[in-house]
Amino acid sequence: MTLTEDAPTRTGLPQHVPVAVVGGGQAGLSISWHLVQRGVEHVVLERETVAHEWVDARWDTFCLVTPNWQCQLPGWPYTGDDPDGFMLRDEIVDYVRSYAASFDPPVHEGVAVTRLSPAAEGGYTLLTSAGELHADQVVLAVGGYHLPVVPPWASALPERVTQLHSQQYRNPEQLPAGDVLVVGTGQSGAQIAEDLHLAGRRVHLAVGSAPRIARRYRGRDVVAWLHDLGHYDMPVEQHRDGEAARVGTNHYVTGRDGGRDIDLRTFAAQGMQLYGTVTGLVDGVLTFEPNLTAHLDRADAVDDSAKDVIDRHIAAAGIDAPTEPRYVPVWAPEEDPTALDVERVGSVVWAIGFRADWSWVRVPVFDGAGYPTHVRGVTAAPGLFVLGLPWLHTWGSGRFSGIARDAEFVADRITELTTAGTRTGLGSALAAAAASSASRMA
Repeated sequence: MTLTEDAPTRTGLPQHVPVAVVGGGQAGLSISWHLVQRGVEHVVLERETVAHEWVDARWDTFCLVTPNWQCQLPGWPYTGDDPDGFMLRDEIVDYVRSYAASFDPPVHEGVAVTRLSPAAEGGYTLLTSAGELHADQVVLAVGGYHLPVVPPWASALPERVTQLHSQQYRNPEQLPAGDVLVVGTGQSGAQIAEDLHLAGRRVHLAVGSAPRIARRYRGRDVVAWLHDLGHYDMPVEQHRDGEAARVGTNHYVTGRDGGRDIDLRTFAAQGMQLYGTVTGLVDGVLTFEPNLTAHLDRADAVDDSAKDVIDRHIAAAGIDAPTEPRYVPVWAPEEDPTALDVERVGSVVWAIGFRADWSWVRVPVFDGAGYPTHVRGVTAAPGLFVLGLPWLHTWGSGRFSGIARDAEFVADRITELTTAGTRTGLGSALAAAAASSASRMA
C-alpha cells in the first residue's frame, strides 16, 4: 500500500534530518502539516501505512462517536454534506488519506523505529528498520495505546474458546457459533456488544466502570452542548481529576445509524446477560464481582450530571430549547450475578484496553508509571516532544477535534529551537530551551 496512487512510498532515509516525527497517524500528519507550512525540513516515520490503525484495528461497522463537524485536522476541516453525522470506518480512512495526499508529507511508510536515544553530538539517534538516523529534534506521535491488555488467566480458558482482543474483532460472522462473552464496556466493548446483539448473537457482557452519556438532549447532540460549554477546550490542569483524567475511560455512546444512546439496561431487557467486573476462572466457572448494579447506577448518574450542566447552561443563557424528561431505567438486576459456566461460552472478546510501551525510548522523560512527563507535549529533554496522547492538553487532544491546536503549539516550539539553533548552534539552543521551558509553559 502506498501513500497515494500517484506518489509512491518514499524509500531511502537521510542520515541526518532536523526533525523526525515517529508515527504517521493523524497526530504525525498534523505536526507534519505545520512543519511544511513553516518550511522546516523533516521526515515522518510510519511503521505500517498511513491510516493503518483505522483499517487494521477497527470492526466493520465502526464509526465515529463525535459528529463529523468536529473533524478539524490542520488545513483539512470536514467539508462533507453530513456535518452532524458520524463517519464510518472507510470514510475515516478516506478522510485521513486524503489529508495526507493534500500536502504530500515526507512520509516513509514501512519504517519502524526500534530505539531512540540521545546522541553524543546532541540531538537524537533513531535506530530504524531502514537504518540509523540522527535528528536534532523528535516528535513522538505514536499515541498511548500500544499493547492490547488481556488478563494472565485468559490462557486457562479451554482451547475450544476463541479469544480475540477488540482490535482483532471485525464482525459477528468472524466468531464461531455459540455464546459470546464481551469483557469491558468502554467505547469499544459497548459497541462490539451492540454489534453482536443486533446480529442476533447470545451475548454475555462483563460491565466495567465506564460512564455513559446520552447521544442527544434537549434538541441537540450532547457533544454540541459540551462544545459550547468549552469542555473540549478545558486544560487538563483544570479538570476535577487533574492529570488522572489522562487514564480515565471515555463515555460509551454510538454514532451508529445516525447516532443513538447505548443503554445496557435495554440490552438486558432484550436478553443480553450482564455481569459485573470479571475476576477469573475457577473450576470451569467464570467469576465476577457483585458490582453490576453499582456500575449501571454510576453510569446513569454521570449521564444525569451532564444533563444537569446542560440544563443550567440553557437557563443561564436564556436559550429556547425543548424540554425533555430524564432517563428512567428500563431494567435492573434482581441480584448481581457472580458466575458463568465457561461451557456456555464459545468465544471471548477482550475489550479492556491497551497499555503503553515506551521501552524503545531510552530518554529519561517518564514518571514512575511509565508515562512521558510533559507540558503541552514539551518534555524536559531538549527537542523531544510527544503528541496525540489523550488529554495531552485538553479533552480534544488525541482526537480529530483538538489535534490541530496541539500540533501547532509543538510546531511553534520546534520552530523556536530551529531558529535559535541557526543563530547559536543547535546544542546551545536546546540547552537553553531545557532551562526555560517550564517557566514558559506555565
